[in-house]
Amino acid sequence: MEDKIVKTSEIDIKVGLNENNLPVAMKWSASDGGVKDAAAKAFMLSIWDPAQNNTMKIDLWTKELTIDEMKQFFHQTLLTMADTFEKATGEHLIAEDLRDYCYHFADKMQILPEK
Repeated sequence: MEDKIVKTSEIDIKVGLNENNLPVAMKWSASDGGVKDAAAKAFMLSIWDPAQNNTMKIDLWTKELTIDEMKQFFHQTLLTMADTFEKATGEHLIAEDLRDYCYHFADKMQILPEK
């Protein structure tokens, strides 16, 4: 039995491009999240396409995003993916393995907080 749609929510991403079609500015809004034209330097969007049984994705970043910011962005995204995977599947052990990898990633990228 399919769930009935009772409302819709909108997420909007605006990407300003230069003459070479490279991103130079990004803003995003979320109607249910109270976000309106918030600045962003990067985003990764993954959408599951059931017809193709494959992930469709868009990864964009501006030249203002520093390498250190990209390292942090990836690290935090990987951690979030581990949390989401565990919540969606209940697979605690593999989610912990992913978190262990995130620690390894942060260590290799030298972005662990100083003790």
